[in-house]
Amino acid sequence: MNARLDLMAGPVAAKTMKHIIAAGKVLAESTLPFATQELVKLRASQINGCAGCIDMHTKDAAAGGETSVRLNLVAAWREATVFTEAERAALELAEQGTRIADAAGGVTDEAWANAAKHYDEEQLAALVCTIALINAFNRGNVIIQQPAGSYQPGQFA
Repeated sequence: MNARLDLMAGPVAAKTMKHIIAAGKVLAESTLPFATQELVKLRASQINGCAGCIDMHTKDAAAGGETSVRLNLVAAWREATVFTEAERAALELAEQGTRIADAAGGVTDEAWANAAKHYDEEQLAALVCTIALINAFNRGNVIIQQPAGSYQPGQFA
């Protein structure tokens, strides 16, 4: 399987992708915990059906010390007992922020308030930006049918 388009081949797409990747590096340096960032990216990617990002964030999270149990339970986080209350709040925000088109009201006040109980303003900003950024990556990868499976942890670091 090959992608429909190489986003790094043309000047416009390559320049755009470099800016998006740079934004991801800024978020990686934020005070939002690494595990939270990876869990949120993984959950949004599952919802969006982005195999490339699921491959990447599963492997990066595992390389960063995340357990296979937690990674395998991200899709069913509501019923899983392995996530902290803060992680659960972040996963809820990620789901609602990813499924905006499914709910006329967007992200609920309840989901926002719950996340705000666990994260300070800077971390909330990083969480919102992480959700927005992974959705942008997901959409690009799904549109071009980016194949998955060959990613190596830290490959784009």
